[in-house]
Amino acid sequence: MPLLRLRITGNENDARAIGNLLSSLEGIEHVEEVADLMPHMDDSDSSSAGLPDDAGPGVHELEVDAPNASTANKVREAVEALAFDLDVLVEFETDEER
Repeated sequence: MPLLRLRITGNENDARAIGNLLSSLEGIEHVEEVADLMPHMDDSDSSSAGLPDDAGPGVHELEVDAPNASTANKVREAVEALAFDLDVLVEFETDEER
C-alpha cells in the first residue's frame, strides 16, 4: 500500500482545501496532517532575532494512504491540479513498501 507524503507551502486554507480534496477521492481512507518534528531554534545573536517568523506562507505536511499505485497517481494528479489553481507549492514523497 503506497504511502504518500505531501509538503504544502501555503496558508491554512490552502492546506485544508487539499486535505478536503484528498478525503473526497475514491479509495482514500486515511489522510493525516503530521506535525513538524523539527524544532525551530531562534538564535538570539542572529541578524533575524526578534523578527516575526510568520511573514511567509506556512508549511503543512500530510500523509495519505493509497490502496494501490494507480490511486496514488490519481491523488498526485488531483493535488497538482488544485495546487496550480491555488498557486501553492506541493512536494511529494512516496513510500511504496509498507
